[in-house]
Amino acid sequence: MTAFSTLTQLPASQIDNLNELGYLAMTPVQAASLPAILEGRDVRAQAKTGSGKTAAFGLGVMHRVDASQYVTQALVLCPTRELADQVTKELRRLARFTANIKILTLCGGQPVGAQRDSLLHAPHIVVGTPGRILDHLKRETLKLDAITTLVLDEADRMLEMGFREDIDMIISHSPQQRQTLLFSATWPQAIAHISQKIQRDPLTVETGDVSDLPAIEQTFYEAGAREKLTALIGLLSERQPASCVVFCNTKRECDDIAYALENAQISAQPLHGDLEQRDRDQMLIRFANGSCRVLVATDVAARGLDIKALSMVVNYQLSFDPEVHVHRIGRTARAGQEGCAVSLVAPDEMIRAHALEDYLQQKLAWSPVSTLKSAVSKPLPAEMVTVSLDGGRKAKIRPGDILGALTGEGGLRGDQVGKIDIGPTLAYVAIPRELVRKVMQQLQQVKIKGKTCRARLLK
Repeated sequence: MTAFSTLTQLPASQIDNLNELGYLAMTPVQAASLPAILEGRDVRAQAKTGSGKTAAFGLGVMHRVDASQYVTQALVLCPTRELADQVTKELRRLARFTANIKILTLCGGQPVGAQRDSLLHAPHIVVGTPGRILDHLKRETLKLDAITTLVLDEADRMLEMGFREDIDMIISHSPQQRQTLLFSATWPQAIAHISQKIQRDPLTVETGDVSDLPAIEQTFYEAGAREKLTALIGLLSERQPASCVVFCNTKRECDDIAYALENAQISAQPLHGDLEQRDRDQMLIRFANGSCRVLVATDVAARGLDIKALSMVVNYQLSFDPEVHVHRIGRTARAGQEGCAVSLVAPDEMIRAHALEDYLQQKLAWSPVSTLKSAVSKPLPAEMVTVSLDGGRKAKIRPGDILGALTGEGGLRGDQVGKIDIGPTLAYVAIPRELVRKVMQQLQQVKIKGKTCRARLLK
């Protein structure tokens, strides 16, 4: 294991920041790519979910940004809004050692006017999805002529989603003399083509084949279409996971399964592309802070999930693509942790199961579905509840302000306050379910930053 402190290009203040964040030793992709990235070299890297790739390119971006120059100096392209939000959060953590760095997220599903106003004072770093970035370039509200670093994160997924022409158009607005970093979980031929076109003598980093799974306990059950819901309820009742993502192939199935789980007193919510952006953001916040135990999601919606310790992944249907299966279950074994993955396979999905065996080059471990169907149904409630507060980053509210209000006049102990998330205009705090009434009463009386903040429960 190589320590971050060996990277002599990084200032001492950044090393101290990394230590505070708990980043002591580099992951394989960081150790292989960071020296070249910090030297300004182009890099294309194959990196799995949870491998530390965001910190790898993030440290490179921070290293090249000059905070005294108020022009956009770095652009990070992501395939989905959720991943863009995750990347932005990580960049803000890496930027804590430097004052006055402006990082802006530009994604669809958010008002263009508000984004245009934010762009009046150019951000140092922009993170966004190709469609919205291109929209601002056409409106001439975003300028890329001064960027020094371009990052394509999850480039394979962007190509799958049909963003190739948008990416080419965006790159045409950037200087030829720039550093280009390309991160991809897989190596389709299209990635090699785009690398040849946009990169200069890139260092190629491969940190293991995506079929090399981490320590994940995988179990497969053959279950007919009408047996699956009973089996899923039995599985969740028996295992009682702290957090679980159930993957479905369609939006309709997400809604139907989440509704059925809620009726079985299992805390569950659907996540898919038909939800409004604000609803999706709040759903992810609730899941990450323990206010929702089960997320029933499509693959695209689940890209960018930032859950540090996901207990279980369930494939309600097998993916048509073995690589997608690997990415799904890899979410339950991030950063070297052990994980658990369960797949419910209908008879008409067996051809996908055989394709998965060929891809993994190993036999699948099958168990009788009768053990799940016979399990006694038990409630699986969320331990936390999320309280939404008016006021966020634009009101200069910080997590410490909320924590101080709740533990001071609010009368709570520090360990009774859960995860705090700060958005542009709203803040969210997780509270143990049994303390909700007390907290809501206290919030009517306390002030945050000298102001009374309206509070409501997210349901």
